[in-house]
Amino acid sequence: MLTATLEQIQASPRKRMIYVCVILVLLVAILGLKTFRFFEGGLWYGSQTADFAAFHIVARRVWLGDLDLTYRFASFAKMQMEAAGGPTGIMPWTYPPQFDLLVAPLAVLPGWAAYFLFTAVTLAAYLMMLRAVAGHNLALVLVLFFPAIAITIAIGQNGLLTGALIALVCINAERRPVLSGLALGFMVIKPHLAVAAGIYMLLTRRWPAVLTAAIVVAASSLVCTLAFGPQIWIAWLGSIREAASYLEEGRYQLFRMISAYAALYKAGLPAAGAFWGQMVMTALALVAVALAIARGPSPRFALGVVAVASVMISPYAYDYDLPIAGIGLALLIPDLASMTSPRERGVIYALLLLANAYGLLQSARLSAENVDASALALYTTPAIGGFALMPVLAMLLWVLLREARPAPVRLHREPA
Repeated sequence: MLTATLEQIQASPRKRMIYVCVILVLLVAILGLKTFRFFEGGLWYGSQTADFAAFHIVARRVWLGDLDLTYRFASFAKMQMEAAGGPTGIMPWTYPPQFDLLVAPLAVLPGWAAYFLFTAVTLAAYLMMLRAVAGHNLALVLVLFFPAIAITIAIGQNGLLTGALIALVCINAERRPVLSGLALGFMVIKPHLAVAAGIYMLLTRRWPAVLTAAIVVAASSLVCTLAFGPQIWIAWLGSIREAASYLEEGRYQLFRMISAYAALYKAGLPAAGAFWGQMVMTALALVAVALAIARGPSPRFALGVVAVASVMISPYAYDYDLPIAGIGLALLIPDLASMTSPRERGVIYALLLLANAYGLLQSARLSAENVDASALALYTTPAIGGFALMPVLAMLLWVLLREARPAPVRLHREPA
């Protein structure tokens, strides 16, 4: 049984240490191999270009003074083709200006060195936070989420950074609300992944955290306005509108997305039908958060639901965003052990592993087949990640409804 096999990993400190060390060696090896590959051939190569290449272009444009052009799909596509020296896969740019500020210092480094610094630092931060949250369950969580962590390293994405920030939100939500609010405010770099955490703070009346997050967002927005000019916000909003049409036309790599929208769209539903399916998923995710707060067994469990729900709310969520769900599982495991049967936990583990591994396996297959980067968005491969996460949410809701009991008088204690 999958449950027994996975939970046997934690049978002894020695066994846990072996699994953790092996996974860490593999992750470091991926980072080293990718750094060498980028050093040897540059960030633009082959049929599937690393996402970090777009980060590096934006970092340089900050210093060139024409950052607003990166928010126009046609202009940014031209920049990417010039950097690649020919036709390549295009990554539209829709990140808030705060993320532009974050990556700007990377422009002083060559591409391979910038990739190594960004990825190594965010990997270390994520692993430290995951260890703090998971405790002796670290090995189990690493086994299940190894594929998502691996693909995040391989492409140089920011999922490890957002995972670390959500972990900081959860760890400090009870006793250090200002620090939790700081982390929540920094999630302005990917605000669609912070909705569930923001709802949690509002419903639990963590006003110091809410106020701190609001100050961080306002202050960082002012800095961006002073640095880039007020027109940067118009450019950003324009890119979001263009991105919505991109998504509606299925021009993203939907097979690597983990949202209900991508799953339903790839299954044959029209864009409008897939959108309403996503709205149902979003509503249920927020219901799960509210129910976990009001009737859940512990604050730790509620925060685990928050983290897992974070990747289910937006139609624009990729496999590299799943490290956030890893934080959620680490928070959930202690209560799941008493609230669910081994078979139920096995189903949850299997679904999470499928959501984690599918994008990595498909990307490896398409790379081996040398599928042209410009054709990846139109590839007919289904989007399975969303179909895997839907029943995970349903099972969490079922467990909460089945096991619900009045919350104790002392509602909150530190989750870590």
